[in-house]
Amino acid sequence: MNACKMRQHFRSSILQFRNPIFLFLAAVIAGMLNSVAGGGSFVSFPALLFAGLPAVQANATNTVALWPGLAASSLAYLKRLDVPRRLLVPLLVTSIIGGLSGGLLLIKTPQHTFLHLVPWLLLAGTLMFAFGHRFRALAGKTASDHDLRQTSWRTITFIAGLELLVGIYGGYFGAGIGFITLGMLAALGMRNIHAMNALRTLLAVVINVAAVATFIAAGAVLWRQCLVMIAGSLTGGWFGAHYSQRADPKVMRYLVIAVGLAMSAYFFATVR
Repeated sequence: MNACKMRQHFRSSILQFRNPIFLFLAAVIAGMLNSVAGGGSFVSFPALLFAGLPAVQANATNTVALWPGLAASSLAYLKRLDVPRRLLVPLLVTSIIGGLSGGLLLIKTPQHTFLHLVPWLLLAGTLMFAFGHRFRALAGKTASDHDLRQTSWRTITFIAGLELLVGIYGGYFGAGIGFITLGMLAALGMRNIHAMNALRTLLAVVINVAAVATFIAAGAVLWRQCLVMIAGSLTGGWFGAHYSQRADPKVMRYLVIAVGLAMSAYFFATVR
């Protein structure tokens, strides 16, 4: 009997040792994917669930863990940001409100309910990732190319309303929001991809910082796992940025979609 207990204790010790390594490697891969093609959450969030974290805390921890890498990438884009203040301010305000609302909604969601939403959220994020470029291309073909400084207040109000919905989704789960935002900006009439990426990244950072503040204040972040994944995501982001020119974006994109679909199918099959 003692020998059996010793074996169980030994196995438990191995798992406790392996979990940080497993989470670190998952975060490295997520950081690399985010720097090259996006979609890192399709790896890092399921990894936290596989490590045994409750679904709500796993999502909150994942958001906090990947945020430093996202914030760092936004700094590189700031010099490309060329958006009039009359448009930028409403988008930032609705991003903050949406991120806070989505974060609070997540905190209030029961664990069992959110766990059943996980496969649907993963699938929705994967589909947005897969078809986001087509939506952006369609919007880019039909939208008129004009000076953003001439955008009417009615249009700004409409776009800000859409950004509020994006912010709520981003604070609640977040996978795929970049592609929604790019499509929205193309429909607004933006053509400069660097300016679009700069604004997309800034809005994502603002949405997530609002959600991060909510999760930290609510005590929903599991810091031992989070710190390991912050180190991993920053490491992966550095390597991804360093070697991104050698990677085939199309191959990376297909890889992210495959991972997203596989994770969706897994949780559809296992969540009861």
